[in-house]
Amino acid sequence: MKKTLLAIAALAATSGAFAQSVTLYGVLDASVESVKGGSTTTRLSSDNLSSSRVGVKGSEDLGDGMHANFALETNVKVDTGAQGNTARFFDRAAWLGLQGGFGEVRVGRIDSSIGDIAGNVLSAQAYDDFKIANTRAGNAYRRVDNSITYYLPTFLQGLSAQLQYATAAAGFKTTGGIDTAVAGTEAAGVDAGKSYGMSVKYVAGPFSAGLGYLSAKDEQTQLAGNQKGNAALLYAGYDFGVVKLTGYYDSETSLASANTALVAGTNSKRFQLYGAKLAVPFSTKFVLTTSLSKGKHVNGLDADNNVTFVSVKGVYELSKRTSLYGMVGYIDNSAQSNLVVAAAPGTAVLDKNSHGIAFGIRHAF
Repeated sequence: MKKTLLAIAALAATSGAFAQSVTLYGVLDASVESVKGGSTTTRLSSDNLSSSRVGVKGSEDLGDGMHANFALETNVKVDTGAQGNTARFFDRAAWLGLQGGFGEVRVGRIDSSIGDIAGNVLSAQAYDDFKIANTRAGNAYRRVDNSITYYLPTFLQGLSAQLQYATAAAGFKTTGGIDTAVAGTEAAGVDAGKSYGMSVKYVAGPFSAGLGYLSAKDEQTQLAGNQKGNAALLYAGYDFGVVKLTGYYDSETSLASANTALVAGTNSKRFQLYGAKLAVPFSTKFVLTTSLSKGKHVNGLDADNNVTFVSVKGVYELSKRTSLYGMVGYIDNSAQSNLVVAAAPGTAVLDKNSHGIAFGIRHAF
């Protein structure tokens, strides 16, 4: 009898040691906004402060310091109830990994190396320059399909790093044409969208900094030769208590708009984006953030296509999970640029400004 009880106790202890935890989570974000591009419209929108999403994540303790981890996450639109990306269901994340003393390896769809860095600078939402200027970190490579991502173990407190390789990135067809609604698919003899990247982040008290790099093969096979693209993103910030200051710099090969071939001899200039943001906590519940940035050679042209971005955001926390917010975004286009805030209607805004204002609510669960 005693042996039986000991066996049952041992089995129960073993089951507890190798337990699995699963968490359902999400964010809902909706706002009323008025935006102006070539024309002006007032509408209800989703995702202006944070991307609305529903996800499930989990981890199983395998013993000896080993864990099996996974995450599935999809974007949802609060204004319509639609799933955010009709071409795929789990558009934000679909990966599984193994973690131990060696670090962690994750395979599947996940944040890119530069996309992860961008998330530490701005939110890459509709009022932010990373998204508006069509940077790789904000759009084409915010996340990557078919990736193998290795997170190095912690050798120094506050320092984290990763290496990443994707056999075919999201949004690239086998022809090399860019289409963000199409999942990246491997094909024999085709290099379109294959990429590798790395990122390093360091946090020491009030100081933080990060560097991300990405290189992709044959982004535009409509032109002869190796149409390789690359991007590097650097940021540094310091929290003074009464204010937090962050500066950033992005430099990358010009990326043509969706399904548009590069024109030989034109898209030759590197796109550059540099700016700073200032976050001021007026109280424990209210934070006001302003940002100013400049984009140079937005379309990679030799002509004047520089852009100035300005944004102001105020977030008031009603609770740990619910916030009210207001934001204003402004773009000053030069002679050959036509960027718009929050995909404002109308694109004929060369040498004109585009602006938007939004008031909304965000809830996390």
